Amino acid sequence: MHPSEQINVIIGRIYRSGMTTTSGGNISIRDENGDIWITPSAIDKGSLTPKDIICVKKDGTIIGSHKPSSEYPFHKAIYESRPELNAVIHAHPPGLVAFSIARKIPDTSIVPQARNICGEIGYAPYGCPGSEDLGAKIAEQFKNPKFKAVIMENHGVVLGGTDLMDAYQRFETLEFCCRTIIKANMLGKYKTLTSAQINDYQHRIPKNISHFMDVSYPSEERALRSDMVRIIRRACDQGLMISTYGTASVRWKNNDFLITPRDVARWDITPEDIVQIRNGQAEAGKTPSRSVALHYAIYKKNPQINSIITTQSPNLMAHAVSGTKFDVRTIPESWIFLKDVPSIEFGMNNSQVEQVAEMFKTNRAILVENDCVFVTGDKLINTFDYLEVAEFSANSLVMASAVGPLCPIEDKEIEELRVAFNVK
Repeated sequence: MHPSEQINVIIGRIYRSGMTTTSGGNISIRDENGDIWITPSAIDKGSLTPKDIICVKKDGTIIGSHKPSSEYPFHKAIYESRPELNAVIHAHPPGLVAFSIARKIPDTSIVPQARNICGEIGYAPYGCPGSEDLGAKIAEQFKNPKFKAVIMENHGVVLGGTDLMDAYQRFETLEFCCRTIIKANMLGKYKTLTSAQINDYQHRIPKNISHFMDVSYPSEERALRSDMVRIIRRACDQGLMISTYGTASVRWKNNDFLITPRDVARWDITPEDIVQIRNGQAEAGKTPSRSVALHYAIYKKNPQINSIITTQSPNLMAHAVSGTKFDVRTIPESWIFLKDVPSIEFGMNNSQVEQVAEMFKTNRAILVENDCVFVTGDKLINTFDYLEVAEFSANSLVMASAVGPLCPIEDKEIEELRVAFNVK
């Protein structure tokens, strides 16, 4: 994809996700010739097209119908200080701006993959937007090879990447961390993981998955792949998944199922990326999600379950990282859909997989502390609906914490719901 098309896609995604404003934020790509492609100055971010993207040639010549972003100086300064970086994103997402105003750096150790994706984070003192002074202060931070993300004091954030998708995934993940921390602080005090816990988590990624060769793709299987892609993109649109985290699976026949791949940006998954699992083995040439073993165990033990979503959505994760009970007995409709939602401790090992799978005989959803939420259902659309209900309910509970103590309904009222709605 041409640099102007890449920039147009990502700035549109950032704007639609509520992570920048009509006039705010800018993106650039340095191409193989050393030319810098960048968003224009003072043009509506909600209606940009590839033709609006500006090219600043290596010799300084400007090509395009608009002026380049006023923040071009610090983009150029970053590229000059870090030859390995070829994309830069600057924006004003609410969570990261909140940290920049408070002059703090978010702790990405709240979930395992975030610290690995974001790395260490720099901090640039205040400088006037668009000034050479601001560019110099940001470039000074990027001279540290450990930093690919820098908080800009009272301003926002700037991130670099080897390509635009690398930068975007870092940006999206860092904003997810900020929002989760802020919401968790509303519930109580958030907990972080130790380096040992994160390293142990990474070492548990399955490395020797067996594969089968005689793969077939009948029409009903292909239809399921298309359904999964639609739901995954919908989840990304609604902030229920991010590029770097989110797994969906659907039972195909017996205990065989389809599952999302590992290390493919969730926004960009195609039907061809989906991995078929047969008898616990993956189709040749593809690597399934790291949670494939648990999904397999859930399907084997629970014939009533035909789809599973594993994800990290901010309000549910606020409960998961704060250790606060996600009490769905506060909202009748939520309890009818979800029943009680237990939490389990972080660090589930292989020996606990069967035990956790057994829990889904009585539970529809489970939170894993500092990790994720599992939601199950008899159809993929129903599972997605349950996830929406769970995240909406969690959001209500977070907001209620700023109003007053939670007042759940009583056991007798739960029993009334159980009988009235035939909840088993």
